[in-house]
Amino acid sequence: MSKFELKLPKMGESVAEATITGWLKEVGEAIELDEAIVEIATDKVDSEVPSEVEGVLVERLFDVDDVVEVGATIAIIETNSAQIKEVIIETPSAKEEDKTMIPSVDEVKAEDKKSEEIIVNLSSPSGKFYSPLVRNIAKKEKVSMDELESIVGSGKDSRVTKNDILSYLSARTAPMKIVTEKPVEMVPKEIAKPEPLTVKLSGGDEIVEMTRMGKLIAKHMVDSVHTAAHVQSFIEVDVTNIVKWRNRVKDEFFEREGEKITFTPIFMESIAKAIKEFPMINISFDGEKIIKRKDINLGMAAALADGNLIVPVIKKADLLSLVGMTKAVNDLARRARSGGLNPDDIQDGTYTVTNVGSFGSIMGTPIINQPQVAILALGAIRKMPSVVETSEGDFIGIRHKMIISHSYDHRVVNGALGGMFIKKVADLLEAWDLNADF
Repeated sequence: MSKFELKLPKMGESVAEATITGWLKEVGEAIELDEAIVEIATDKVDSEVPSEVEGVLVERLFDVDDVVEVGATIAIIETNSAQIKEVIIETPSAKEEDKTMIPSVDEVKAEDKKSEEIIVNLSSPSGKFYSPLVRNIAKKEKVSMDELESIVGSGKDSRVTKNDILSYLSARTAPMKIVTEKPVEMVPKEIAKPEPLTVKLSGGDEIVEMTRMGKLIAKHMVDSVHTAAHVQSFIEVDVTNIVKWRNRVKDEFFEREGEKITFTPIFMESIAKAIKEFPMINISFDGEKIIKRKDINLGMAAALADGNLIVPVIKKADLLSLVGMTKAVNDLARRARSGGLNPDDIQDGTYTVTNVGSFGSIMGTPIINQPQVAILALGAIRKMPSVVETSEGDFIGIRHKMIISHSYDHRVVNGALGGMFIKKVADLLEAWDLNADF
């Protein structure tokens, strides 16, 4: 018998940790190869961790709601395979040579005792449990154990979470103010907590608990508004040629490619071309540094089954043909609706597009998806009376039109760039060739 340590897998360059949301297997249960063992959640997507071996689950090293770092061992599986490495668990305070070996299944009592010792090592003198992540942050920021004990935890059983300690650090390092009394001294600025809003309920009102994803989205939106100086530009676009072209080719397109062509891939292709001409839209802002992105990775806001939105990413969108763009858009949309997106599918976006027109809105003012600096909203396509200019004079005609909204961070994108960019998108769409092939 050998023991295999199941580790939290890497889930994209920007994902460093995940929260355990549910165990799918109990200790003692048999596990098949590639069978899901635990459900996890990051700040971007929910997922499952499958087993890399067959065997029996002998230990779960984290509880539900624990935050786990990528690469950490989350479970021990006993297997018949001889090609399994020895399992070692280190506490944050352990030295390199001070390691606790996991005993065999036959030594259950001894294993339980050592597990208790590990938990004690992760606890404070008062018995409070602190996760390795929280302890590492405390060590790095020189937070004493007395300070750590004073933090009120918001996690399960009042545990201190990553957000709790980061909030504490933010308050602790708040700016100082000068008090001009005798003598002049530096006094820490008090951080006044806002009074909780009291909502009055009346008969028949229903309280609905927000989903985890809903809470994360709400936090991201508030963080973005507090971070970026949002400015919007709008432009009306005549897409009559695109509507006519799609109506002409959609049946042939489906017969040849096996995919339905919607307006979205047509718009995404034009946006990618416009970004190539205005690369300073395809940037991130980090403090006082601007990061110019080499790849054009278009985020595409898509609806989830629970009504929330997620932003899967079309990687290197400028290199795709219209057929390739259509297949990428349809694949991500399908997997978003069915809950089949992988963590990598939502990583590394450099610019985001949202289709508010799919909900009937003629325009919108979307919030920037940090750390990007701009986001574009596509309004509904409508038949509208319009002045049509011809060589024989002007006349009123019925045209298909839409409004494009562009939100951008005015700290790094000025009005000229923001406006010229969507003007380029509009020009590309209005110049669509009715006789184009696909």
